Amino acid sequence: MGDSPLIALYERALAAWHRRENPEGEPEHYQTAPEDRIAFPQKLAYGMGAFVNNTLAAAIGGMVIVLNLGLGMNPALVGLVSAIPRLTDALTDPLMGYISDHARTRWGRRRPFIFAGAIAAGVLYVLLWQLPIGRSDVFYFVYFLVGSILFYLAYTVFATPWVALGYELTPDYHERTRLMGVQNFIGQLAYVISPWFLWIMTNEDWFATQLQGAKWLALAVGVVAAGFGILPALLLRERLAEVAREEILAGEPAVVVRGAAQRVRSFFRGIWTTMASGPFLKLCAATFLVFNGFILISSFQYYVIIYYVFGGDQATGAKYAGYAGTLGALATFLVIPVVTWLGTRFGKRRAFFVSTGLSMIGYSMKWFAYDPQAPLMVLLPAPLMSFGLGGLFTLMGSMIADVVDVDELKTHERREGMYGSIFWWVVKLGMAAALALGGVLLNATGFDIELGGAQSATTITLMRACDAFVPTIASALAIWAVWAYPITEASAHAVREELERRRGTPTTRTAS
Repeated sequence: MGDSPLIALYERALAAWHRRENPEGEPEHYQTAPEDRIAFPQKLAYGMGAFVNNTLAAAIGGMVIVLNLGLGMNPALVGLVSAIPRLTDALTDPLMGYISDHARTRWGRRRPFIFAGAIAAGVLYVLLWQLPIGRSDVFYFVYFLVGSILFYLAYTVFATPWVALGYELTPDYHERTRLMGVQNFIGQLAYVISPWFLWIMTNEDWFATQLQGAKWLALAVGVVAAGFGILPALLLRERLAEVAREEILAGEPAVVVRGAAQRVRSFFRGIWTTMASGPFLKLCAATFLVFNGFILISSFQYYVIIYYVFGGDQATGAKYAGYAGTLGALATFLVIPVVTWLGTRFGKRRAFFVSTGLSMIGYSMKWFAYDPQAPLMVLLPAPLMSFGLGGLFTLMGSMIADVVDVDELKTHERREGMYGSIFWWVVKLGMAAALALGGVLLNATGFDIELGGAQSATTITLMRACDAFVPTIASALAIWAVWAYPITEASAHAVREELERRRGTPTTRTAS
């Protein structure tokens, strides 16, 4: 196809990164054109998808502890039943990404799946937590395993097209960061509430048992997921709904994929091409490390606060864990605008370094701040820790949208769904490993639920060390992974100009 001139253009654009300083020493910036801006109500609508996405993720992560504390399941089994369903995402996520990229309906490529997936995920989440009392560990394991697989399938049908839709809403380098900042800001509302899930389920004034509390809480989560999850499908437009491979081949004959064998080859070719992108792999590695370093020890904070700071008092410990979690979520509302400003002023890569570095300080502080003599100090690390995930999910979506443009320049294809699905599959694969290893790691510390507040000094020390230093080390490795990320404002702008010269400027699809 004569790609060499395009590759040469991209190489020149990347070279701009090395000489991005002008004679006055200030980075070169491009102004966002009015037509590239996304109206604030539309940003809010996209953000409601983030709220649902985070609510479902936080709910299942925060409620699964009931299988151990409320039903007595072994922590290793709890970790395993949490992890196995995520492994099915290895197929379903890229498959959903491929289906969404190639769908041609009167409502677009993304919106029908977002609508149906939100409703299905909400209903299945409610059913997942209707667990009977007095059954064996094997029964609970099988019930939760089958239910989780079905739930995550519906979750994928919703989340993968929703993520892809965000990559295509604007072609502008900075407006992408602003969009992701708004959606991350709204998504954080889920984390204001979710730290209180354990306290809600444990509250004896409301529920007779933790399991009863889990059933009612799941009902509330399911209603929220279905009700708010359909909003992006109803209110947003697909700017690239009509841009398909055959439409942007720069004048070459259309290539239409027909037949099962051709579709299978096309599917796996898309996976291979996506996974071969160097900048994309750097972003995946960084997200894997930051997010899953946190997930690996996500339950440890509860255990450390309950069994170290409060000597085994579950009710009081859950309350203070709720305070810390809510403070961290509230702090993230301040973090996101700061990171968005840093990304538009100094570049997305540098903003990532700053936000991740500050979170490392917060994680390390837990070693000193979690003190039985001063329980309120559990609040101190939370604001700094919030820079980790707050910065990560403000910047990563914006950076992947830039990668998708580079991919189109090289391959003549739009693969938002495939990039989004593989990115989140890598995250969830790490989450699966982290959830499984988290239970094993907790067992390795010597923790025994039967001992209550009489855990050994060695167990407490090991739990504290994991809680403070595992995410610190993982975040440091993430900074190293992104150190050579090459796409900057100058190179992204050059890529966009060439794409629009070649295929024109896509028009916004009118919703039906």
